[in-house]
Amino acid sequence: MALLRRGVLEERWVDRLPNRGRRQGAFSAGVPGTHPFVFISYQQSIGSLSTLAHELGHAMHRHYTSSSQPYVYSSYGPFLAEVASNFHQAMLRLLATEPRPDFQVAVLEEAMGNFHRYFLVMPTLARFELEIHERVERGLALTAEGMSELMADLLAEAYNGEVDMDRRRSGITWATFSTHLYRNFYPFQYATGIAGAHALAEQVLAGDRDAAERYLGFISAGSSRYSLEVLREAGVDLASREPVDRAFAVMEGYVERLERLLTSPAVV
Repeated sequence: MALLRRGVLEERWVDRLPNRGRRQGAFSAGVPGTHPFVFISYQQSIGSLSTLAHELGHAMHRHYTSSSQPYVYSSYGPFLAEVASNFHQAMLRLLATEPRPDFQVAVLEEAMGNFHRYFLVMPTLARFELEIHERVERGLALTAEGMSELMADLLAEAYNGEVDMDRRRSGITWATFSTHLYRNFYPFQYATGIAGAHALAEQVLAGDRDAAERYLGFISAGSSRYSLEVLREAGVDLASREPVDRAFAVMEGYVERLERLLTSPAVV
C-alpha cells in the first residue's frame, strides 16, 4: 500500500485527466528500468475507480516482477496479468461494507457490470473469434452484417433466452473491442482472470495470514515458471473448474446482497 500510494500520489504513475484527442479506454504499461505507467480518463465515478484499480493491479504486477526477476523472466502473459488486475477490483469491493446503503448499491452494481463483462461477454467474444477464424479457413467471406448476426446469436445463446435483446445493438459488440479482440483469444483470459482473482482475494479476506505473501510471490514471479504453476503456488488451480464455480458463488452473493439492499427502506 505504501508503494502504491507513493506511485499514484507522488511519482505520477497515472496519466488521469481527460483531454482533447485522447483515445477511449485505459491501459497500463512498463518495462524494466522504469516505473509502471497507467493511462486513464478518470471521471469521478465508481466505474472509473474500478477501472483505475484494475490498471493499478497491472502496474503493481509489472513493478514487482521487474524488481524481482532478471530481464529474461521479466514479462508474463495475459493469463497471469488479468488475475492481478481483477484481484485489485475484487479487493476494491470492500467498499461495499461502507454504511450508506445507496453507496453499497453503487459498488455492487459496478461489480455486477464487471462480472457481466468479464464472465459472460468476454468468453462469448472468444467464441466469436474462434468462429470467424474457422469461417475463413472454410473459405467463407466475413462481412459486417454476418459478424453482427453471429455475435447476436452467440450472446442470445449465452443469455439462454433469459434476456430480451436488441439484436442490432448487441450484434455490433464485436466492433467495440478493437484493442483486445483478434489477439490470440485475449478476451477469454478475462474470464479465467476474474475467477482466479476472486479465489485469491477470498483467501486474503478470510484472514489467511500467508495469503498476502503468496499473492506477492505470484506478482513477483514473472515468467520464471509456467503460468499454472505460478498460480498454484499462490493458492488457486485454474486447471480445475473450482475457481470458476467459486466465482459464480461470489456473483450469486452480490445478487443476494443487492436484492436485500434494494428492498431496504433506506434505499427506497
